[in-house]
Amino acid sequence: MNAAVFFATRGGHTCRVAEHIADDLRDRGVAVDVFDVRDLPLAIDWDKYGAVCVAASVHAGRHEREMVRFVIEHRTQLEFHQAAFLSVSLSEVTVEDPLAPADRRNQARLDVLRMIDDFIAATGWRPATVMPVAGALLYRRYNFIIRFIMKRIARKAGGPTDTSRNYEFTDWPAIDRFVDETLRPACAHT
Repeated sequence: MNAAVFFATRGGHTCRVAEHIADDLRDRGVAVDVFDVRDLPLAIDWDKYGAVCVAASVHAGRHEREMVRFVIEHRTQLEFHQAAFLSVSLSEVTVEDPLAPADRRNQARLDVLRMIDDFIAATGWRPATVMPVAGALLYRRYNFIIRFIMKRIARKAGGPTDTSRNYEFTDWPAIDRFVDETLRPACAHT
């Protein structure tokens, strides 16, 4: 039983998501390779994987450029392996916030769907499963300019603006369920 998790990230949170998925699978006896698509080996041995997962963060309304390139280049293999796609964004934070007004949640849901649809249109890939994931505000990792911009965006969205700390919004139990329901069964077929 083998799996591959491919990710693209700017601030590092999507790497944490990818590693969490890998750890979940390893805890269930699955051998997992985790790849940052910016640093791929020359050749990927696709034949050894029963399950494949792709995780990409969203910045300024778009998924990482390197993930778009990776998916375009490996679309055939991703489709053959019925790869899953996790889209990590701050818009999903609003979608999942039960305290956010309904109109704001609905607009965020539409934004998340648009970003995923744009990614699918740009790559031509139809993931077997898609999971939007709430990301993180990593104020402590941002440089001054990015921290300022992210604080303005957070204020406008009703999010936290204390830049002296980071905020993680990811629903880790939901990712665990995703691994159990989607990825682990695919590994059992190898």
